[in-house]
Amino acid sequence: MKAWGGRDERAGGSDRDEKMRAIEEAGIDLDPTADDEHDGDHDAGPHSHPHVQSEAGGPPIIGIVGAGAVGTALGVALQRAGWPIHAVASRDAARRERFRGLVPGARGFADAQPLVEEVELIILAVPDDAIPSVAGDLHMYGGQAMIHTSGLLGAEALAGAMAAGTQVGSFHPLVAFADLERAVAALHGATIAIEGDEQLLDLLARMAEVIGATPVRLAPGAKPAYHAAAVLAAGGFVGLLDAIAELGRVAGLDEAGSLAIYGSLIEQTLANARGLGIDAALTGPATRGDRGTFVAHTAAIDRVAPGVAALYRDLAEREVSIAERRGALTPEAAETLRSALAPALATPD
Repeated sequence: MKAWGGRDERAGGSDRDEKMRAIEEAGIDLDPTADDEHDGDHDAGPHSHPHVQSEAGGPPIIGIVGAGAVGTALGVALQRAGWPIHAVASRDAARRERFRGLVPGARGFADAQPLVEEVELIILAVPDDAIPSVAGDLHMYGGQAMIHTSGLLGAEALAGAMAAGTQVGSFHPLVAFADLERAVAALHGATIAIEGDEQLLDLLARMAEVIGATPVRLAPGAKPAYHAAAVLAAGGFVGLLDAIAELGRVAGLDEAGSLAIYGSLIEQTLANARGLGIDAALTGPATRGDRGTFVAHTAAIDRVAPGVAALYRDLAEREVSIAERRGALTPEAAETLRSALAPALATPD
């Protein structure tokens, strides 16, 4: 593969030739399944040991393991950007066929190992918890690379698949994959966090840029915090919207009405945060030291929407800390607001 420098190439061709001769003399068959059909391969015929190699300067030969929302969106985006997808592997036949319908020319496999034997770059787009075990069941060959799309895990999660001369990394698009076409469109201008073997990062940066995204390298050990922030920005924000809609129903609004009314305020606040900074974008009772408003809010929420109460109090306390930090509240005024936010103690019977 000519997209990045492999370790075997740096070691020198003569050393590798000597190793290969020694292996052959020992009678070790490097390709015991070369003449057999792959078990579970419904779309591909017999194959040999992988000697695939992309053209110099061209994209690598890519295979995607996992035909869910992330794997399919990446496959579609890369294919449209001129980086063909050679194969997809998924045990779900319906997902596999949907992927192949959306990504013309991709070969389909039920199992991942046959795919690994036909490509240079393996993209593991499976759930976070499954990545180490799936990687552990696979065997890479020298000159290949494998990446996963987890926002939480580092490249070390792929250690089980590594062999001499292989490289691993991660490629996490900061995109909400709720809808295929929306996700593909959102990749343009999105951030993609990359990390892994140094020799692989240039390729991952190119892959991000070709689909219109911006690659960002994360500091070692930063992925859990980075991913937690991403979850707050996506799922956490949806949870906040749900709480807003619950209070909106008390006020007589349906979900669409709440999104229309409060969505505009959310957009204004985000624009202010981008333009002025987070601290300066804060408005509301926390900045005014308005204890009475917090008392009235918490009393009403406890009564009509108790499921929102803890979320409201936690966010309000964070607002108080921001207001104190920017100098809008004295420490004494901040403490007064915090006392108003404390849940009422149950009175004994």
